Amino acid sequence: MNEPDGFLLVSASTAGAPAATRVRVWRKLRSLGALYVQQSVCLLPDRDPVRRQAQRLIASVRHDGGTARSLTVAVTDPAEYAQLVAEFNAERDTEYAEIAERAPELLAELEKESARGNATYAEVEESEADLERFDKWLAKIAVRDYFGAPGGEAARTAVERCRTALATFEDAAIAAQAGDHIAAVESKSLLPASARLRAVD
Repeated sequence: MNEPDGFLLVSASTAGAPAATRVRVWRKLRSLGALYVQQSVCLLPDRDPVRRQAQRLIASVRHDGGTARSLTVAVTDPAEYAQLVAEFNAERDTEYAEIAERAPELLAELEKESARGNATYAEVEESEADLERFDKWLAKIAVRDYFGAPGGEAARTAVERCRTALATFEDAAIAAQAGDHIAAVESKSLLPASARLRAVD
């Protein structure tokens, strides 16, 4: 069985630093998935990539005139450790849930356009852009999903359903375009020879 993670207790005060520093610190800690235990104090798993980013952030805050430090702490009480893990997972589950809730909107859009017979390349491109945003969003959450939050599976499944639906929609768009091309060729074949030549020209 793996040893439980230690934690970094990070405190950062941007009083005396530029306003932009406060925003940057908030965004960085949020991107790392920090769990706040009180104002300006948060926990992060003590893992190499996280530790390096936390140290860079602390150096940046100090450089800008703020105060910051990081302490390594061990949570030896199994129940307390489990509670912290549950809180980290709850925050990730909230993020995953937003993806799982929004993904069906893309499915509904694809179904609507299919029902309207509007399977076009433009619609494919638009839906591909939406799917790419979901993929990037999932990837960002996965980086800070330190303990395998259970909501991740539902979010990934929802995005994969979108990917499958988009592939089917793209096939329909290709078939529709091929059909339009064949119809155009056949319509030309019904013209007099002189008109067919003009059409080809």
